[in-house]
Amino acid sequence: MASGVSGYAAISTRVRAMYSDLLSPQDMTRLSESPDFASLVGALKSTPYGKYLSGLKDNELTPRRVIHAIKSRLADSYSSVVQQAPEQTRPLVKQLYRYFELGNLKAVLRSIQTVSAWNPEVQTWDRVREILFPFGSFSTIPAQAMVESGNVGSAVDLLRGTPYESTMSFAMKRFSAEQNLFPLEVALDLDYWRKLWAEAKKLSGKDREMGTKIIGSLLDMNNLMWVIRYKVYHKLSEEELINYTLPFGYRVRDEDVRAIAAGSDIAAVVSRIYPNIPDVNALLDNPTVGLPKLEHALKQQVVKTCVNAFIGDPFHIGIPLAYLLLSDFEVQDLIVLIEAKSTNMADEDYRPLLLKTVVV
Repeated sequence: MASGVSGYAAISTRVRAMYSDLLSPQDMTRLSESPDFASLVGALKSTPYGKYLSGLKDNELTPRRVIHAIKSRLADSYSSVVQQAPEQTRPLVKQLYRYFELGNLKAVLRSIQTVSAWNPEVQTWDRVREILFPFGSFSTIPAQAMVESGNVGSAVDLLRGTPYESTMSFAMKRFSAEQNLFPLEVALDLDYWRKLWAEAKKLSGKDREMGTKIIGSLLDMNNLMWVIRYKVYHKLSEEELINYTLPFGYRVRDEDVRAIAAGSDIAAVVSRIYPNIPDVNALLDNPTVGLPKLEHALKQQVVKTCVNAFIGDPFHIGIPLAYLLLSDFEVQDLIVLIEAKSTNMADEDYRPLLLKTVVV
């Protein structure tokens, strides 16, 4: 297996070149100052996203089509890294990429459930396809056939032979009883993160050190927000909270999750894990407003971890992983801008949601 300097020479050079093409905070400020959606699209055409927008005709420049186009750049980045990653790290990168297929699977199931419950004439494959991530040849789910099957049970049957078969088969027992997608989605989420963490832990040396650090920062954010939301919004029991979260992480440990589930002060737990996040108590005083801000602060922690991965030894999987996560966060920022400009949202309402507004 290629490893060390020889294994990372080509991909390190390639990823650093791709990293230099990410938008700067100054670029994001310039895009933010676009007066409307049309001006924003025009400004995006002068960035590396331009070639992905060039195929759209003027009458196709809708927010949904533009978002789909800029996601195509992220898909290309993942495809490039998957193909160039050293063999021993490829399963980890592929599993990280599968996060977007997981999102597609959820979207397909939701579209089927919505149609089944309300109006079978409303949803078509063409409409569903517009909201799916352009996963390309890596996709393992028969999305169109699932949508056209007409009901969740038939759609899940079509997942036989895919990485989701066993998880969905088990979770369908509860769905059949409740007709609620929530247990299906939770089962899919937990299975995804268990597999991702397992792939990171399989690595050795610097790959394992940096892989678990990068992936762990993302896993911690998700797990912590899950347990807080389940506790604050859904009022789930202690047992349910434990069943619907992960018993491992990089900084967020099983005892932290169990403490929140058992009723410990949430702000105290969060502040102990992340002492550099200010005013956690204030954020949790008004969860409706404060929890999105807390999630934003946790995302900033992930961003810092990713940026710091580029400092020092370049010969490890942490750099490609960090680049991919930073690319994803950049697309998230652009989606915020697209939605804000297309709905005439006030600056003060969307600017706090942007991650890339200052140099990290």
